[in-house]
Amino acid sequence: MAPNFDLEIAAGGKSGRCVVGIDEAGRGPWAGPVVAAAVHIDIDRAPESLLAQLDDSKRLSAALRRRLFQEMTASSAVITALGQASVAEIDRLNILQASLLAMARAAAALPLQPDRALVDGRQVPALACPAEAAVKGDGRSLSIAAASICAKVTRDGLMAALAERHPGYGWARNQGYGTREHRDGLARLGVTPHHRRSFAPIRAALESARG
Repeated sequence: MAPNFDLEIAAGGKSGRCVVGIDEAGRGPWAGPVVAAAVHIDIDRAPESLLAQLDDSKRLSAALRRRLFQEMTASSAVITALGQASVAEIDRLNILQASLLAMARAAAALPLQPDRALVDGRQVPALACPAEAAVKGDGRSLSIAAASICAKVTRDGLMAALAERHPGYGWARNQGYGTREHRDGLARLGVTPHHRRSFAPIRAALESARG
């Protein structure tokens, strides 16, 4: 089943309330920040041609994600905002709390005050408005699906930029996940400042380097 506006409408999205979808990208990788997006879609004005293509970012090709991200940021019917939590914050807080922090920052960066937020997952961040957790929300809610795309495209771009500064780990291809290329890079080149030291594989690499 494709995502739709059922959750948004239930939250008052057709009766003048501003409902936003929030999602994050990058909880699992060994390196790089976690990035979140908050998206408000005007239900009455958003182009059907765009809505028909929105889905959980994991179900879409990289090329389609990038195109949809461009269409959303260019559309007056879609308002997007981004937030992130750094590797230092991930290591200090843990990845769940850092993800919630990135989500809160994304919501706070919106140029409007939401009346309600729909958040992918089982937990919600501390927001200035009521929030509802939606398990597998990126496949159910168009607003959350849109946020998943914005967060994923933005984070992929950040990791590609970091890959240019730190070649050898394959971050432009693996986005910091623990692929063989990434593991081989760790063995050859060691740990960078962008690796999450609180993650077990990075702790193991540091211990190995110390002998």
